[in-house]
Amino acid sequence: MMTRASWLILALAVLAAAAGGWLQHASRERHGADLVGRPVPALPLPDLEGRMHTLADYAGHRVVVNFWASWCGPCLKEMPALAAAQARFGGDRPVVIGIAMDTPENVRAYLQAYPVNYPILLGRLDDPDSARQLGDSASVLPYSVLLDADGTVLASHAGLLDPATLERWLGTSSP
Repeated sequence: MMTRASWLILALAVLAAAAGGWLQHASRERHGADLVGRPVPALPLPDLEGRMHTLADYAGHRVVVNFWASWCGPCLKEMPALAAAQARFGGDRPVVIGIAMDTPENVRAYLQAYPVNYPILLGRLDDPDSARQLGDSASVLPYSVLLDADGTVLASHAGLLDPATLERWLGTSSP
């Protein structure tokens, strides 16, 4: 049987753990938001053929940068919505850029089975990885960042992007 002092110590330990978890979560959420209003980092990355690209290559219109991996179930679930957004808003120019946080072999195998209509770049996996450089301090996939036409970060989102958010991000309304 626990004494009153034991219950008090247990309650304080649970409270301290909860507060620590909340502070850590708040800090991680804030990091991605810290990039909002700032120019996107250059982030030079190769495509599957080894050609280098930077996010500045896609300036001139809003762009959703989506970090994904072939082993990430939610990532694969959202890819059809990203392809639909590319078809609806992109025309002959990319409005969705996929950055695969995966090995080139896994990416090629996945895209061979499930091709997409937007460019795929290979993310840097060593620390700090490409997703972290764009604010994904929690290392959550999928992770998306919205850029305006001049390369300024407008918004970021950890987790699955729903079609309504994509519509809002790529349409003419605010993020």
